Amino acid sequence: MDRKILIQYALEARKAAYTPYSEFQVGAALVTKAGKVYTGCNIENASYTPTNCAERTAFFKAVSEGEKDFSEIAIAGGKKGPVTSFTAPCGVCRQVMMEFCDPKEFKIIVAVDEDNYREYTLEEMLPFGFRPGDLL
Repeated sequence: MDRKILIQYALEARKAAYTPYSEFQVGAALVTKAGKVYTGCNIENASYTPTNCAERTAFFKAVSEGEKDFSEIAIAGGKKGPVTSFTAPCGVCRQVMMEFCDPKEFKIIVAVDEDNYREYTLEEMLPFGFRPGDLL
């Protein structure tokens, strides 16, 4: 998918973030191998533990609709207001990605805007991730 469009989806999803405590708003746009886009935002909770990241929101939406093959995700986040720095996925989100994605092929795009972004593979972000096959 075109990087600029994918990043626009992530920036748009960020607007729906529910962050009354940290004001750290994140949006994510997850692309299936078939080209369908699922967006997500972070959703905070007063007790913090049930808070959900934007990346997991997007993954869980997609998986709940039967999707399990993904090619890439764009992430944009930061304190309320314009995005000014790169926000990488947390360790838990990286592990969720490892459940469904090929670490050598799945792309993670962290963006400030449509022209200012960085791209990594999941393997670069989680070099020794725990894979479903590790349970066999």
